[in-house]
Amino acid sequence: MTAPPPDVPGVEHAFVDVGGLRTHVALAGAGDPLVLLHGWPQHWWQWRHVLPRLAERHRVVCPDLRGLGWTDAPRDGYRPAVMARDVLGLLDRLGVREFGLVGHDWGGLAAYLIALRHPGRVRGLVAINTASPFTRPTPGTLPDGARLWHILANATGPRLAGSAIPRWALRHWVHRTGTLPPEDQAVYLRQFEDPERVRATVRYYRGLVAREIPAILAGRYRRTPLTVPTLVLAGDRDPLLPVRGMSGFGPRAADLRVKVLGGVGHFPATEDPDAVAGHVLDFFAKLSGPPTRGGTARGRAPAAGPA
Repeated sequence: MTAPPPDVPGVEHAFVDVGGLRTHVALAGAGDPLVLLHGWPQHWWQWRHVLPRLAERHRVVCPDLRGLGWTDAPRDGYRPAVMARDVLGLLDRLGVREFGLVGHDWGGLAAYLIALRHPGRVRGLVAINTASPFTRPTPGTLPDGARLWHILANATGPRLAGSAIPRWALRHWVHRTGTLPPEDQAVYLRQFEDPERVRATVRYYRGLVAREIPAILAGRYRRTPLTVPTLVLAGDRDPLLPVRGMSGFGPRAADLRVKVLGGVGHFPATEDPDAVAGHVLDFFAKLSGPPTRGGTARGRAPAAGPA
């Protein structure tokens, strides 16, 4: 991405080398660390409407996932487990040991893996419009899966993944009219002018088809209980995921609550930012136990270059 990240008041930008991956991160506020992981076809900017409120109480860390936004787009590594490792490596570089975690869409899947595999580092998890990692194959799975036709479309190759599908997603996955106008869509679509980032999208979705969906349905993640306190925020008008697909955990979640956001599509942080920010702040404020400061989380990233 040759253009600089869009300006948001109170937000600073840094580039951090994470195991050879030049990672862009937006930082704001002060307090206990709160990590926000975006989805596709967006990047860190999807959080701009909730950032001001969250930054009043937290040091907010918004990385761009590999291949999206201003983070490098290498040839491989487009799997949730690698994304989770990228995020933890970035936080290690920032000196953040324990943190609150918020994830949406692809970022939500990475957030679930971090919470499942590194529960000692995660104070709490908020999953926004993200499929449950404990999804089982049921009679309803196939009809629900038909909503996700974009997965196969993106996996076919750059022709669709680089233009048609991102435009469709930004126009049609929003339920509240006017909350994602054309000028905002253009900020996200600019990244797909880069052929390497288009290929990154294709690799994300080919891996989802070939590995991740079969593994989830086969029960890969059902072997590990979710012990981290978790809040699921589910837009009830999401064209991709029904509420039941976001909240089906059974007995595997030790501390789970679900909030349904009425009249909201796939992008709650854009469509109803006040509700999202309020739920996130209330959730982390009510978690038991003393706050844990995350090392140098109040400071700038070490070895970071200018944006």
